[in-house]
Amino acid sequence: MRKGLLWAFIVGFCVVYTVSECPIQLDPPSVVVRHGDPVSVNCTMSGEHKGIGWEASVAAVDMVTDVQFVTWRLEHLTDWNTGPRCYVNYMNNTEYAQCQEKLQLIVYKTPDSVSISVVNHTGPMVEGEQYQLQCEIENIAPVRNLTVKWYKGETLENQTSYEDLTKTPVNVSSTLLITPTSTDDGEQYSCVAELELGPEGPEPPPEDKSEPLSINVHYPPFFSNPDDEALEVTEEKEGVPLNCDAQGNPPPAFSWYSPSDHVEKVSQTLIISASLSPGDHVYTCTASNHLGENSKKFTVKVIPRGDQTVLWSLIGVGVGVAVLLIAGYVILKSRADGNSII
Repeated sequence: MRKGLLWAFIVGFCVVYTVSECPIQLDPPSVVVRHGDPVSVNCTMSGEHKGIGWEASVAAVDMVTDVQFVTWRLEHLTDWNTGPRCYVNYMNNTEYAQCQEKLQLIVYKTPDSVSISVVNHTGPMVEGEQYQLQCEIENIAPVRNLTVKWYKGETLENQTSYEDLTKTPVNVSSTLLITPTSTDDGEQYSCVAELELGPEGPEPPPEDKSEPLSINVHYPPFFSNPDDEALEVTEEKEGVPLNCDAQGNPPPAFSWYSPSDHVEKVSQTLIISASLSPGDHVYTCTASNHLGENSKKFTVKVIPRGDQTVLWSLIGVGVGVAVLLIAGYVILKSRADGNSII
């Protein structure tokens, strides 16, 4: 039996109870301490008393009568449920009373490790399919103060908090569902375990981050410019390239085909022959990998050399007529204004 209770019994038939306003003060009233670190809290009674002390599972302080404060102190706090309470025996009006003040104590521990993996999957992901990422957090406390944050690159994707009141270290798992697209190829996902310990806790809040998980996304080919293309060349033009600019993962294979010219080559770029006959020539490029294929058309219009000569002649005549018309307008306007043109 503790000395405080023994003292109350010895004095006779006195009343021992907890009052609504306990005349003791804790300094500080609440403490956040890392597991294994030191802790020290004073309990002060401003008025007269018959005894003051600390009840705790570790480092309890026996009741003393000749002091105004007592200190609960540990060099290394390793107990998760110490439950420290300061108590005082004093005269309340004409009766003996005892009151207690519980220390608001949070003991925390950062995790041993934080890691991220893909559940039931290895190798590349496929665009449009769903995958589950899992974050494993080992030996963290208290879990009610834990927030798990998921990032894609530097962007916060999701976060989860917990209501478990367990004070001792536990293992925690968090999951994130993703449906990657081609733009996610090479993206890095990570998870962060953050302990939000309130205003008495350390700033910034303790956090541990996993190593990033880089994802490889496979997707069918697509064209940077999906529209069919058309271009004009003259008969003497040589080495006109047709660029089949397609992306895919795995990198696509390319094939070309033209019914009129019987061309079929495997290359991203086709250089058409300079000996093509006048008229339209249609080339189809197909990009393919194991996930699918995509095609687009290139229409090459070959213009005879004579047509080009006539065209440039007409352009020259048009330019000459335009110059004469402008000069005539300037002369007429100057005469109308009374000016002479030399």
